Amino acid sequence: MQFRSYIELMKLRIGFLIAVSAMAGYAAVAPQVNAWQLVVLFLAMLLGSSGSAVFNQFYDRDIDGLMPRTEKRPLVTGTVQDANRALWFAGTLLISGCVIALLSFNWVVSLHLFLGAFVYGFVYTVWLKRRHWSNIIIGGAAGSFAVLAGAAAVDPNIWLLPTLMAITLFLWTPSHFWALAILIKDDYAKAGVPMLPVISGDAVCAKWIFANTVALVISAFLPLAFGQLGWIYAIISTGFGARFLWLNWKLVLDPTKSVARRNFLFSMQYLGGVFSAVVIDKHLPLSALGL
Repeated sequence: MQFRSYIELMKLRIGFLIAVSAMAGYAAVAPQVNAWQLVVLFLAMLLGSSGSAVFNQFYDRDIDGLMPRTEKRPLVTGTVQDANRALWFAGTLLISGCVIALLSFNWVVSLHLFLGAFVYGFVYTVWLKRRHWSNIIIGGAAGSFAVLAGAAAVDPNIWLLPTLMAITLFLWTPSHFWALAILIKDDYAKAGVPMLPVISGDAVCAKWIFANTVALVISAFLPLAFGQLGWIYAIISTGFGARFLWLNWKLVLDPTKSVARRNFLFSMQYLGGVFSAVVIDKHLPLSALGL
């Protein structure tokens, strides 16, 4: 039971997303993909991001007990009774991830991993989450560092495409998370967390989501404008962007939980589609397409 509870503290689904984002950054700049390096990168990012996730639950254990979505977390139910042990666990995970990144790659990868964990653990969780509705906007930078870390694992001097991808990931986070916030608005209201739909309502939040996604889709075209990617990426990213904007517009017209759920679920498909398009554009030989 203890082992399972500690695994639950790690929020592995979020850690998986962070690790895959780092792998996308790696594949975007690597001349050839080294499977072993990808495995090590995945492990380092998973450990580091899990450390910040454990810290998030350590710090938020008071308000987690107020929300049905989080009331069964280990530090709330008592399956992990010693909060200090959880804090040590968080530190061990983060340090382990940073050390693996440093020894296997370079100090830039380790630094980006640390900065991503710091933004999520302290800037978002401690400083902004309970204070201001912009919490998820600024906190979204945490995921962007994963892309930069992945690219730095290949060559820290290659920065343009990874930076553009990091901007896209940064802008993706509010559109993704605000849709979720509409779904669980009552939870946040009960805990006194000032998420955008709590303080402004679902209709206003839907308009913010649409405006943010416009900026997001525009940012996804920056690699084309700077000559970093080609027509394969353009076609795929345009298709996903058009679909996302259409769903956002439907949410503006009908700001209900059912439409918000569709936006939330597709937001993950959008990010996966755009980052997959980067990898395909970089590594799929044109001969495979009959060209």
